Amino acid sequence: MRVFVTGASGLIGRWTSDLLHEEGHEILGTDIRPKPEGTEDWAFKLCDLLDRKAVMALVTGYAPTHVLHFAARTDLEGRTFADYAVNVAGVSNLVAAVAATPSVARSVYTSSQLVCKIGHVPVHDEEFLPSTIYGESKVETEKLVRAADGGGVSWCLARPTTVWGPHMSDHYRSLLEHIEKGRYFHSGRGALFKSYSYAGNIAYQYLRLLEAEDAAVNGEVFYMADYEPLSLRDYVNSLARELGVRRPFTVPLPLARMLALVGDGISALGLRFPYNSFRLKNMRTEYVFDMSRTEAVCGPLPFGFEDGVKATVAWHRAAKPASRETEA
Repeated sequence: MRVFVTGASGLIGRWTSDLLHEEGHEILGTDIRPKPEGTEDWAFKLCDLLDRKAVMALVTGYAPTHVLHFAARTDLEGRTFADYAVNVAGVSNLVAAVAATPSVARSVYTSSQLVCKIGHVPVHDEEFLPSTIYGESKVETEKLVRAADGGGVSWCLARPTTVWGPHMSDHYRSLLEHIEKGRYFHSGRGALFKSYSYAGNIAYQYLRLLEAEDAAVNGEVFYMADYEPLSLRDYVNSLARELGVRRPFTVPLPLARMLALVGDGISALGLRFPYNSFRLKNMRTEYVFDMSRTEAVCGPLPFGFEDGVKATVAWHRAAKPASRETEA
């Protein structure tokens, strides 16, 4: 395969590009950020998806057989729909470039589980219930792809859930720091099952979506996560064990809610505070997706839960201090 990858500097993009390179495929990665250090020796060019002429020239000039789209603004800090232009106009530009490039046989476009609010599992692929502007922008991503029939090639949509593992963003890495410093606590009882994805596994799933037969993927939507949900409590406890620190204690839920309200007040003053009602709700809300469609196409995954925990902690220990910059 000759693969054009947008958002190649992000967590999923770098993992997938490295895997594709290791499997012997030719890669051209693009992003508005530089290529990350420590990645495999695949080709890379800076490109802004909002620059329609640049996108068209890059795709048609490279003449890929496959297109893998990750580039997006993914944070929840945007205040208007225009703040997420890359998720809409950027996708429109890419779809047009795919349509103008005869060599493309398959395109995989990345959306998000947040086309529906956390905890809501849709009953069909075009049921949407976003609760954030980011989620609304990803709904538009999907509508654009469908309206253009993916650019006139074999296509599918991928909806990643929470992705963890080496090279994850500072936001998610901060969990390890809180555990390491004894600042994390469990908020109430319960296993709190969630469909999470280890980075090495989701990269493998994207590879399989590119390789699959047209009949298995064309026009389909795939949730991207490990097939067995993990318990948030077990996840945190396993990280603590691997870090060599004590297991976090459990705060009764009524007290956790009171602490979250204190955090709300501090945040209202414009100060950063790691615990509030929004975060408590996210932690307490379970979400488990039916992964049978993805499993049928992608098959067994290469990494187990403990493999991921060990690799993540090893990376955390070896990495430089988190930059604390907000990713877009």
